[in-house]
Amino acid sequence: MQLNKQLLSGGKLPALPEKVLQFGTGVLLRGLPDYFIDKANKAGIFNGRIVVVKSTDKGNTDAYQEQDNLYTHCIQGIMQGRRVEEYIVNAAISRVLSAAAEWDKILACAAAPDMEIIISNTTEVGITLSDDDVHAAPPASFPGKLLAFLLHRYQHFKGDPGKGMVIIPTELIPDNGTKLKNILLELARRNQLEEPFIQWLTAANHICNSLVDRIVPGALPPAAQAAMERQLGYEDKLMIMSEPYALWAIETDNETVRKKLSFYQTDSGVVLAPDINVFRELKLRLLNGTHTLSCGLAALAGFETVKDAMEDAAMESCISAVMKHEIVPAITDVAIREDVALRFAGSVLDRFRNPYIEHRWLSITIQYTSKMKMRVIPVLQRHYQRYEEVPALMALGFAAYLLFMRDSNVTDDHAGYFKEQWQRLEPAVLVQTVLKDAALWGTDLTALTGFAHAVTVMLGALLTEGAVSLIRKVSEETTIA
Repeated sequence: MQLNKQLLSGGKLPALPEKVLQFGTGVLLRGLPDYFIDKANKAGIFNGRIVVVKSTDKGNTDAYQEQDNLYTHCIQGIMQGRRVEEYIVNAAISRVLSAAAEWDKILACAAAPDMEIIISNTTEVGITLSDDDVHAAPPASFPGKLLAFLLHRYQHFKGDPGKGMVIIPTELIPDNGTKLKNILLELARRNQLEEPFIQWLTAANHICNSLVDRIVPGALPPAAQAAMERQLGYEDKLMIMSEPYALWAIETDNETVRKKLSFYQTDSGVVLAPDINVFRELKLRLLNGTHTLSCGLAALAGFETVKDAMEDAAMESCISAVMKHEIVPAITDVAIREDVALRFAGSVLDRFRNPYIEHRWLSITIQYTSKMKMRVIPVLQRHYQRYEEVPALMALGFAAYLLFMRDSNVTDDHAGYFKEQWQRLEPAVLVQTVLKDAALWGTDLTALTGFAHAVTVMLGALLTEGAVSLIRKVSEETTIA
C-alpha cells in the first residue's frame, strides 16, 4: 500500500488555509522549513499549509498527487551522545504547482488573503539578476517569478500595506535576503514598474536574511528504503532522511514578522534574531572549518567518510582537538561566548559521528584551496592575534592540504599551480613559496611567526612516517596535553 491520507488517523487531513508559497521541491526545504511548519501545525500553533512551486522541467509531481502530498521524514543520527530515530508523516504541503504549466494558479495564490510567507531554495544561482520580463507567463528567473507574484498581489489588493509578504530565502549565500531585495528592486526598475508599487515592495514586504543548517541527504539507499517501508507498512516514493540537528536562523526584529512566523514557538531550532551573523560564524568556523582542516589528513590516512574517521580514536581525537582547543579559542569574543561555542562544537561532533550519513572526505576536498582561504585563514590569523603562537593542529591540517594537493586528480581551480610547485620544488621550499603567495591567500602567511617552520616539520613527518602514524602520535600528545 502506498502512503496516502487514508492511512492517517481518521483518513483525512485537517482543513488549514494555504499560508506559505514555497519556490522549490528540494529535500532541504522538505527536511527543514516544511518540518518546522508541520510540527507547528500538529501543535495547533501555525495552522497553515504550503503551496509548492516547481520551477524546473525535471521530474514530475505525480508522486505528490498519488500520496496526497504526504511524505515520510526519517530523522536518524546522534544528539547529545545518544542515538535518535524518529519517523514523521509530514502533512504540511497542500499542493504542488508547475510554474511552466500552472502559472495562472500560482498567480491566483497572490490573491489569497491568507497568504503571508514566501520561502525559497533555488540554489545559489537562483538569486541572480537577469533581464527578465515579469509579464511573461512565467518569467524565466526566480526573482522574476517572485516579482510577478508580488505585483499581482499589489494590484489585487490595491496596494494595501497589510497584504505584504514575509519573504525568506534559504539559499546558502551570505545576506541572501538583502541580495534578493536588491535584485527585486533593480528588476522592477528595468521592467519600468510604477513607483507606488516599488514603494509598496519596499515598505510592506519583509525580506529576511536567513541561515539553514541541516544535513538532508534525501532519499534513503534502496536497501534501507525497502527495510523502512517494511517496518512502516507502506510504500513512500517521497521518503527522505535527515540528521536530528536542525537550525533555521531568520534575521528580524519586527513584531509583525514574529507573529506571522509563529511556527518558531514549537522548536528551538527556529531562531528569530536581529543579527544572525553569530550563527553563520559558528557554522563556518567550527563545522566547515574543521571539515576543511581535517579532510586532507583523513583522506591521506585512508578514511573514506567522516563517520569512519570518527570511529577511529586517534583521528577523532585530532578532529575534536583542532575544533575545541584551537578554533574555539580563536573565535570567542564579545559576540560569541566560549560556552556557546563549545556547546555548538559538541553538537558538530555528534553530527560527524552520525552512522546513517555517508559524508565522503573527497567531496569535502573539492575546491580545497578556496575553502582554506575562506574558512581557515581568518581563524589562523585570529589565533595569532590572540596568542602569538603556532596552532600545531592547524599547521598539521595545512601540511596535509599541501601534500594532498600533490595529487594531479584533485578538483581545485589551483590544481595546476600546485602540480607545478611539487614538480620543481623541494618540500621545505614549497612550503615557503606557497605560504608567501599573497595572491593565493590575500596575505603573506610566512609573516606568522613559526608557522612556516611548523608546517614544514609536519609535512616532512607526513612524507616519512605517513598519515596514520602521525595521527596516532599527535593524538597521544594531544591527550597528554
